[in-house]
Amino acid sequence: MAWDIVIAGGGFGGYYAARTLEKQLPQHSARITLVNDVNFMLFTPLLPGAAAGTLEPRHVVVPLREQLKRTDLWLGHVTGADPGRNQLVVDSLDGRRHELHYDQLVVALGSISRTLPIPGLAEHAVGFKTLSEAIALRNRVITMLEIAETVHDAEQRAEFLTFVFVGAGYAGLEGIAELQDFVTDVIDLYPRCRVQGVRFMLVEARDRVMPEVAPRLADFAQRELRGRGIEIRTNTTVEALDERSVTLKGGEVVPARTVAWTAGVKPHPVVARLGLPLERGGRIEVDQTMRVRGHDDVWAIGDAAAIPDPARKGELSPPTAQHAIRQGRRVARNVAAELGAGGRVRPFTYKTKGVFVDMGRHQAVASTMGIRWRGFPAWFLARTYHLANMPGWHRKSRLVVDWTVSLLFPRDTSELGQIGNPPELERDGAGVGSVTREHAEPEPERDAAPS
Repeated sequence: MAWDIVIAGGGFGGYYAARTLEKQLPQHSARITLVNDVNFMLFTPLLPGAAAGTLEPRHVVVPLREQLKRTDLWLGHVTGADPGRNQLVVDSLDGRRHELHYDQLVVALGSISRTLPIPGLAEHAVGFKTLSEAIALRNRVITMLEIAETVHDAEQRAEFLTFVFVGAGYAGLEGIAELQDFVTDVIDLYPRCRVQGVRFMLVEARDRVMPEVAPRLADFAQRELRGRGIEIRTNTTVEALDERSVTLKGGEVVPARTVAWTAGVKPHPVVARLGLPLERGGRIEVDQTMRVRGHDDVWAIGDAAAIPDPARKGELSPPTAQHAIRQGRRVARNVAAELGAGGRVRPFTYKTKGVFVDMGRHQAVASTMGIRWRGFPAWFLARTYHLANMPGWHRKSRLVVDWTVSLLFPRDTSELGQIGNPPELERDGAGVGSVTREHAEPEPERDAAPS
């Protein structure tokens, strides 16, 4: 009899769980099914590089069908579960509902951006967690430069040339550093923008940036960013947003058309609909082996699980890629042991080996095995570490090519927001592009277009 193993989620945890199960379980002893809403795994540490144009977007993802040889990939959205009947509810991309039976279930649904009830946040801010958000942010930055170049009034132009990042963790600090580096490289192509200058601001509610790293390294990162002209506001919160400005704590109004929200994550909302026990923060309650409390055949890993951190008593494992990778491998071995494929169920014992914060311009901060690095050595270590962890030699090669090209040639400033969003065909069969200039009605002149 073949066992049914279902993995919900195809991020780092889910991908490495499936890959390890393929190695641990004998051929034909189990059917491994991976449910995910897209057919790739996003290599999130490289997301800032994709946003800044130093990496091709397709090179920061790992196609799941390409890497998983014995796993059935089921594209769809997990919408619920019935643990009493061992059923996972999945809606396929065409809207059909399915109930997948499992003998062992691994929940690796990850997280989404954590938002706050701030007026205007949902309507006017851009996230920075998914590939689509990263590319949308890059396109927006380019669009703002293009619009600003056509605006005659300097005060109004400043709105388009101000970029605010909220949240100074990994994503916020790396994101603002890479995009500021990008704008610095291309600003000479925009004469009016170059003369007026751009403004980048990093807003953090806590008293310092990067609480995940040692204070000395965080101070170095802060000095580096301020040396580039980036404003850093700690102990500062956002009170409201609208189309043209951000209101900060104390009532200060910052004219800005672009706000990137990177202030933390929370478990995927569907986690609350799986019928599993949750801790106060919304993560699934698990023991040290990552088995869900009260459910012998359900396991949870990654950002969706409240896994005790072996390095910090009473704390939970941080939501980082390096932890998700090790959790995926460990839970796969535990599932295999539960099915009698050798070994025994063991607790998760991985402790953080290091942290890397790549800030572009050959600058970074890092801590590895108690040794602190900064500047070029840290940047080189960060690039080497990410390269080593990218699955597949051909995908590693693509990263090397992209990084080499970015060193030798200028960045591309094409705004490609139309990709994946083609215009609708006219009813008579003529596309929008078929309207000739002499038949088109002239548009009125204007100084600025809405964002």
